[in-house]
Amino acid sequence: MNVLVTGANGQLGRHFGLLAPQSANRWFFTDVAELDITSASAVANYVTANGISLVVNCAAYTNVDRAESDESTALRINGDAVGILANEMHKVGGTLIHFSTDYVFGGNKNNTPCTEDEPVNPTGAYGRTKLSGEKAANSCHHLIFRTSWLYSEYGKNFLLTMLNLTATRPELNVVFDQVGTPTYAGDLAKAVFDIIESGEYLQQEGIFNYANEGVCSWYDFTKEIARQSSHTECRINPCHSNEYPSPVKRPAYSVLDKTKFKNTFKQEVPYWTEALSRCLTNIKQ
Repeated sequence: MNVLVTGANGQLGRHFGLLAPQSANRWFFTDVAELDITSASAVANYVTANGISLVVNCAAYTNVDRAESDESTALRINGDAVGILANEMHKVGGTLIHFSTDYVFGGNKNNTPCTEDEPVNPTGAYGRTKLSGEKAANSCHHLIFRTSWLYSEYGKNFLLTMLNLTATRPELNVVFDQVGTPTYAGDLAKAVFDIIESGEYLQQEGIFNYANEGVCSWYDFTKEIARQSSHTECRINPCHSNEYPSPVKRPAYSVLDKTKFKNTFKQEVPYWTEALSRCLTNIKQ
């Protein structure tokens, strides 16, 4: 089977690249320089030329704040492009695996983890465009994995930012009134890779939540990053989100219920502090 991974230079795409040599399948990796997924003709030509029957779409517009002033671009990448990929997989009888976000919920005021069938209510452009992508995936056989607070060794993310700040600043204020689950991109990629390699993706369809186990605030996440990295000289203070004005309203409680994923695929999900430890070890090496 020939598998196409889009967004190959991003956090998830890089981890699929590390896993691919273990596969019995043939993997193709593209980013925007190799394939413009917002072009229907470009996608059609690539799929035909390479006999692609499974697309793993890791491409996304992820700048949450900038999406508020550039929603049209975010929609083209997070929504329209997903429809193009889905339509092409429909033509060849293939499958689209797509990644979405806890932001489609807009948070849960009851402080209970969100299940896949929870009513969606995105509070910003990023969440709206990702929800558009979920709907666009429906035109072919598809699996959508919603995740939250994604980080890795690569690119720009909260972990790498806080590693730098806790190492170079004497004091930091970090939001404590937004709660969720940090998710290591390596764990999400491995979970989906195993589903592909086992062929289970052919028997399943729809939306599945995946995040690491556990719950914390951004403040707790930062404290644990500093503790595991021995950045003990930086004082980390909890603060309210209204002390850092943002163009978008971020979810106050945004925890994903992973029961459906675990019952369906029979996989263990690592706890967030253990996942963080593995990621930090990789960075050090």
